[in-house]
Amino acid sequence: MQELLRNTDKRRLEFSRKYKKSLDYYFNKNDITIRNNGESKLKEDGKDEPLRKADNRVSSNYHQLLVDQEAGYVATVPPQIDVEDDGLNDEIDEVLGDNFNLRMNQLVVDAANAGVAWVHYWIDEDKKFRYGIVPPDQVIPIYTSDLDRKLLAVRRSYSQLDPDTGKLFKIHEYWTDKDVTVFKDTSNNYEELQPYNDRFTFYDTTTGVETGTSNRLVHNLGRIPFIAFPKNKFERPELYKYKGLIDVYDNVYNGFVNDVDDVQEVILVLTNYGGEDLAEFRRSLKEDKAIKMNSMGGTDKSGIDKLTIDIPVDARNSLMEVTKSDIFVHGQGVNPVDFKAIGNASGTAIKALYGHLELKASNTEANFRDGLSELVRAIMKQLNAAQWDSRKINQTWTRTAIQNDLEQAQMVSQVAAVSSDEAIAKANPIVTDYQQELEDRQDDIVKRDGYSNPGALDDVEDDEDESEEE
Repeated sequence: MQELLRNTDKRRLEFSRKYKKSLDYYFNKNDITIRNNGESKLKEDGKDEPLRKADNRVSSNYHQLLVDQEAGYVATVPPQIDVEDDGLNDEIDEVLGDNFNLRMNQLVVDAANAGVAWVHYWIDEDKKFRYGIVPPDQVIPIYTSDLDRKLLAVRRSYSQLDPDTGKLFKIHEYWTDKDVTVFKDTSNNYEELQPYNDRFTFYDTTTGVETGTSNRLVHNLGRIPFIAFPKNKFERPELYKYKGLIDVYDNVYNGFVNDVDDVQEVILVLTNYGGEDLAEFRRSLKEDKAIKMNSMGGTDKSGIDKLTIDIPVDARNSLMEVTKSDIFVHGQGVNPVDFKAIGNASGTAIKALYGHLELKASNTEANFRDGLSELVRAIMKQLNAAQWDSRKINQTWTRTAIQNDLEQAQMVSQVAAVSSDEAIAKANPIVTDYQQELEDRQDDIVKRDGYSNPGALDDVEDDEDESEEE
């Protein structure tokens, strides 16, 4: 285990470094604020220079905006799961829970910041299926080197507080498709690594008497209970697509603010001043509105000059606008300012505005589909569903975006006569759950016409046709 930990440490530390930097930018602690320990601060007298005293450091929160924008676009409405069995669908929805959309949102945020998010599942004491999101920097996967890239094992490392000593120690878990083995370490170099023998307690199922403890547990899940949700093929964090642009924007913006503060400091240069000291100069300037100068005449340059700072406003404004635009282009997001320009635009114009975000969201969805299917199969296995490992799983993902509802409703109305009820329910702009909408429509038919099932309507029509023939 010591050798395994050491061999995977380089990859773990590099992954953690990038993830921490992404979190810093997500929490608005950009590199511009490193000198202030991650806090944005205004310092008008931050530097010991006569003309350049201001040292304001305020970070821009574009990374958090882009990440949350995609998470809200993709996961505000959770994916609908359909395994072609209504009863089983309801059971799966119950296991996924009411907060399934929040968990999907967190997975998108984690994957954007780390490059990959992880879900861990287990069976609790009541034999119920449970799952949770593991912080990405705790998980180090170990894959095969062939083209299948099968998950061989998972290393999970995290800190835990010892209630007896009040000190933190490291826990290292090693998961396979059969069991989990747990170790603890109170050092930073694994020299004090030892089995965590009190981790699991075993009982006699008939008497309830404790039979012993161990650092190993056979989980009987049949596979490693960790599911990866990668952001992209290379599991690359989103930040590094546009980090340099954010840093440029922060530097230009804060330089602008510094100049505004510094330009208020006007330095007077006195040549051949005729007074005794600066106190007399200030008094004469305030009371007499005049000062004495020792001028020799001719080419003598006696007098007062001013040292000021010129601010290239137009150049900086242009650079900031171009940089901000590039941040949204490289980050594949939607600039909120663009919505002011489109007004009451058509659906086509709105779709064009969401074009870059849709491209990124579609890629995220494609990479998440396998992980979500694996989670659903694990749930079906626990529910003892038939053909749980081969049953077809349909996923319906819904985007949350500004749209022209009137235009969408008109389009649905025009094609309603030649479209199925399911297609109409899916396209209806006021419907959020198309399956529930189909059930509600069927209930309305029953209440209105008094028939208990859809086939009854066909039976009645057939009877009417036979009567007419007779």
